[in-house]
Amino acid sequence: MHMIDWNTYRQQVVAGVGGFGKLSPETVRGYGAMGGAGQKTGQLDAKTRELIAIAVAITLRCDGCITVHTDAAHKLGATKEEVAEALGVAVSVNAGAAIVYSTRTLDAYAASDEA
Repeated sequence: MHMIDWNTYRQQVVAGVGGFGKLSPETVRGYGAMGGAGQKTGQLDAKTRELIAIAVAITLRCDGCITVHTDAAHKLGATKEEVAEALGVAVSVNAGAAIVYSTRTLDAYAASDEA
């Protein structure tokens, strides 16, 4: 049993983007161009790009991104273990960012002593 019906949700997201595209076609066309730009360099394969997208998606907390990119990664042959590794990298980077911002907070605290 899944917490969310991800297949239905993914269809809703795609339909919603299609509807937005009718209202703002240049915005959606530009988004599509950005998404396709990486493919043109040929430096990373499609599966690797999707694994990166999954890691970014959880960092941004974007359910639509999660469902679309997880489905794409799965279709490109990504294993559950590869997805888990990409997620682990995202968790680590997010924890690292929290550590860095913790030092900034302590610096701001110290500055308030000087005020």
